[in-house]
Amino acid sequence: MKANGSLLSVGMMTLLFLAVSPSYAGVTMNVQQTITLKDTPVDMVATPDGKYIFVLTDQGYISVFDQKGVLQGQIKAGNEVDQIKMGPQGTRLFVSSQSEKTVQVISLDFFFQIHTEDAPHKGPKRAPVVFAVFSDFQ
Repeated sequence: MKANGSLLSVGMMTLLFLAVSPSYAGVTMNVQQTITLKDTPVDMVATPDGKYIFVLTDQGYISVFDQKGVLQGQIKAGNEVDQIKMGPQGTRLFVSSQSEKTVQVISLDFFFQIHTEDAPHKGPKRAPVVFAVFSDFQ
């Protein structure tokens, strides 16, 4: 009987401790950058790797920004577009319009300019250079 009474009192002390001493989960947030737009943002999405941010504006444009907030390009999606979502691989953008009852699937291809000035070369100095990267091996 004494053992049961001890267990009961330990259980009550634990309950009392939880009620008196709550624990909190927290998160620290710091603004890393602010991107100022010409038009009002309606929706936004980032690529899974975080390298690009796509922002839909109230004027129907989708602006593409890099990690530093530098505008990389802009496309006209249409005034009726109200939502954008990124595909899981980061290679497709889904653009929807409730009023038009449509979803556009946009294939994304990223390209990079490589500066070759003053680099060692073979052949004509101003010859164009093209790199092709194949990542769709099946």
